Amino acid sequence: MSDMTPETVRHLAELARIALSEGEISRLAGELSAIVDSIEAISKVASDDVVPTSHPIPLGNVFRDDVVGQTLTTEQALAGAPDHDGSRFRVTAILGDEA
Repeated sequence: MSDMTPETVRHLAELARIALSEGEISRLAGELSAIVDSIEAISKVASDDVVPTSHPIPLGNVFRDDVVGQTLTTEQALAGAPDHDGSRFRVTAILGDEA
């Protein structure tokens, strides 16, 4: 069993600037002890021939190449806009005063 005492939890909470009640400190001492014990148990059976993984299935890059293609002109982009000023879309302000 790990040595996660209420004093250790209090110290960690102070370092992290987290306000904890005495009840939370007592509960977290037990929970953190269980977490540390679990990590210690896994560390005992893990060997150097086992490669650490972050995902059980090998993944590859699924993004396509970024290739410049045909783009719309400003006039084409604004053609279906309900309101524009000739070079930009015009929308109603959603933050602050609408002046």
